[in-house]
Amino acid sequence: MSILALDTATPSTVVALCEDDGTLLEARDDPPAGERPRHAAAVLALAEELLGRAGRDWGELSRIAVGVGPGGFTGLRIGIATARALSQAHGLALVGISSLRALAVGAQPDAGPRPVLAAIDARRGEVFAAAWSPAGELLVAPAAYGPDALLQRLGELPDAPFGVGDGVLRFADALAGAGIATPDAGSPLHRVSGAALCRLGASSGPVARDALVPDYRREPDAKPPRVP
Repeated sequence: MSILALDTATPSTVVALCEDDGTLLEARDDPPAGERPRHAAAVLALAEELLGRAGRDWGELSRIAVGVGPGGFTGLRIGIATARALSQAHGLALVGISSLRALAVGAQPDAGPRPVLAAIDARRGEVFAAAWSPAGELLVAPAAYGPDALLQRLGELPDAPFGVGDGVLRFADALAGAGIATPDAGSPLHRVSGAALCRLGASSGPVARDALVPDYRREPDAKPPRVP
């Protein structure tokens, strides 16, 4: 199975191409701190770059896998719209992936026997977070959490988790005080990996294009004005 996987739930844009023989190619755009995400300009360009490197055509792919969040509202809309358009244009199966689950899967080998907490910065003093056991059992349901609410949920777990994602860095002081281990701030474990996207994209069932929607978990930051 040949899969093109992409995720735009965080400020980074990540695209991966998984070949039938197990070869993995990844391209990403990680904007410097303080700069705006470049999802709209980067996602299709990175996909075309990978296809060129692999000598593949769109029609040779088996499916498109895309991170559905939770994460940034604009980024999710761009990524999902791109995946749906590519699926329709090239007749490819479409798979939706939890961006938090992809973060957790990428970190599990380093977590050992501990659960993995995956957290994405949601702004407004919250993070989108969820936690899974080493066997993949959901322990903390995906939601937007403030620091106190997240610590309360994590305190109910039998073991302190291993935390990854920019949301973990956002709450670093509070989590460290609760005994939650995290990699160094510059670790790639804090970013969604192409390998994890491909793994989940291969093991998940396809969905209809119209059924693939963003997993926001919270109302958008910007809302239309009320009509008097």
